[in-house]
Amino acid sequence: MTAAGPKHYRTIFLSDIHLGTKGCKAELLLEFLDRHQCDQLFLVGDIVDGWRLTRNWYWPGTHNQVLQKFLAMARDGTRVVYIPGNHDEIARDYHRLTIGEVVILRDAVFECADGRKFLVIHGDEFDGVVKYAKWLAYLGDAAYNFALTVNNWYNLARRRLGYPYWSLSAYLKLKVKNAVEYIDNFEAALTEEARRRGLDGVICGHIHNAEIRDVGGITYCNDGDWVESCTALVEDEAGQLAILRWAEERVRAPGAAPRLALAS
Repeated sequence: MTAAGPKHYRTIFLSDIHLGTKGCKAELLLEFLDRHQCDQLFLVGDIVDGWRLTRNWYWPGTHNQVLQKFLAMARDGTRVVYIPGNHDEIARDYHRLTIGEVVILRDAVFECADGRKFLVIHGDEFDGVVKYAKWLAYLGDAAYNFALTVNNWYNLARRRLGYPYWSLSAYLKLKVKNAVEYIDNFEAALTEEARRRGLDGVICGHIHNAEIRDVGGITYCNDGDWVESCTALVEDEAGQLAILRWAEERVRAPGAAPRLALAS
């Protein structure tokens, strides 16, 4: 990234922003959006956290700015596609509707510049806990938000000591055997669905674990989240896909002065 202007990508994929929660890193996301442009933007679910808002209203100005930024991008010519997740599932009732130049779809087939075709879907439909035991998913959501609170305080301490942001909750999640098995099962289910549809890969969110890897000949891509890892999946003009880890990248980006407080 140079001082000449924002970095341009053919496509950017974002998910699991969870606007309406204290764990949402809206300031970091606004910073990312200020420094990156794209021809297409896919919002891959859980953009607004309806689960939390119905129980405890929390909506600071920065969360509204994020929505306004998406709408402004659509008005300025970026193709914006919104694919709802389980936390904003009410928007699924508006499948194929266009609101403020933003197209709402349950899922989509995305073609890379190199011709590869990907299923774009949030992924909760392939999560057995969400699909068959929603009460357990709500319970897990409460525990997860507690972990995020601890994570915020932990990073506040790291920041005061001069250390960069690091997701304690994401680290712990990948160290727990059951969580690793859950992620593997999720990836296998999504890649099998892409194979069933005759596609080359799948792009999803939901489990807050950014990754690109081959699963049995199918390319699995997860764009991560904006409550833990602060990541995006990006496609360049040649069709190459990559994970951009903004919490780390911003430290190396010229002019990326912080305008945020990580603890909320």
